[in-house]
Amino acid sequence: MKIAVVGTGYVGLVSGTCFAETGNKVCCIDIDQRKVDKLSKGEITIYEPGLEKIFLRNLNEGRLKFTTSLEEGIQDAAIIFLALPTPPGADGSADLKYVLGVADHLGKILTDYKVIVDKSTVPVGTAAKVHAAIAANYSGEFDVVSNPEFLREGVAVDDFMKPDRVVIGAGSERAKKVMGELYAPYVRQGNPVIFMDEKSAELTKYAANSFLATKISFMNEVAQLCERLGADVDMVRRGIGSDDRIGKRFLFPGIGYGGSCFPKDVQALIKSSEEVGYDFQILKAVEDVNEKQKLHLIPKIKAYFNNDLKGKHFALWGLAFKPNTDDIREAPALYLIDALLEAGATVAAFDPEAIENVRGVVGDKITYGKSQYSVLSKADALIIATEWSEFRNPDFDFMEQLLNAKVMFDGRNLFDADQIRESGYHYVSIGRP
Repeated sequence: MKIAVVGTGYVGLVSGTCFAETGNKVCCIDIDQRKVDKLSKGEITIYEPGLEKIFLRNLNEGRLKFTTSLEEGIQDAAIIFLALPTPPGADGSADLKYVLGVADHLGKILTDYKVIVDKSTVPVGTAAKVHAAIAANYSGEFDVVSNPEFLREGVAVDDFMKPDRVVIGAGSERAKKVMGELYAPYVRQGNPVIFMDEKSAELTKYAANSFLATKISFMNEVAQLCERLGADVDMVRRGIGSDDRIGKRFLFPGIGYGGSCFPKDVQALIKSSEEVGYDFQILKAVEDVNEKQKLHLIPKIKAYFNNDLKGKHFALWGLAFKPNTDDIREAPALYLIDALLEAGATVAAFDPEAIENVRGVVGDKITYGKSQYSVLSKADALIIATEWSEFRNPDFDFMEQLLNAKVMFDGRNLFDADQIRESGYHYVSIGRP
């Protein structure tokens, strides 16, 4: 098939590349000329494990190309994916100006039947709005479909190529046939393609992410209780995770979730609920718990240093909101940095991928290291904010030579608490005695 993907952000670039990987001819469209030039030259613009290899292969074999021209990009396409930003507004609602702006433009340039697909995470009712925006300028046949993505940063290529399920909201049998043929190579092992109406598909994405966010906040609440009762959250997690009604995933306590999806989608679902007169109380609590959890370590750090952090120097491991990505949107590390600087401390940080992104936000307010050990020199304590694999088995003897004191605040419970305390560290983690 010939496919157009409008938007070359995270979702657009991963989707376009993975569609090309199964033999489709894909044209990705973006208004940013510099980004298009870089991508056309083989310079990938996001970090995602496994993506660059298939990106370069499909670019070199001519199945993947880039342009700034919407007219050129959609000319021969049977399917047009809209993978555009839907940033949260001040009230938490999703801003549809980019999606509807492209829809308006499409209505002026369409000449034959095409399937227009909302790939962006959008509020319920967006497919109808996109249809109306196109129909205002085009009287020919077309269909608008909702096809939400369920990509996890860090494993997005595997998620796309071997999806747990594909959700397609479509009211037209013609559109269902086209979409079913497109996704057939990705579900050969029998995972379902679930067809439903457009509104249900739109809500499915918000409901899925909000439920996962709820699991995370619930476990962080349990961790808070464990700290007060002297229980061990790791034991509790194992105990409840063995129940297949609950499952083992998303039960790890920490310093809160971040990223481009969970915070935005929880806010958007709360706002959508308010617009129809429903008070989604659970999600409001989820959001509140998460905001507080991002700073959960700060009172513990202050208590250790007798509530005086002026002149103290901290090493920080991890800046991305999760490992295997350079995404720092709503990253707990940024909240910790702000709180430490406000208290008069200094910070030296390391992250395998996210340093340049943080430098663009924080600038020279902190220093940056070239390795996890380089930031430890003369630090009064180490703080861990992201659970990168390379942090899990460090050289503790070497660390002892660099740190001013053997003090560690672990926001991701990377280490066995008993073992690290036996090695002489003052070790504080989440929800463990």
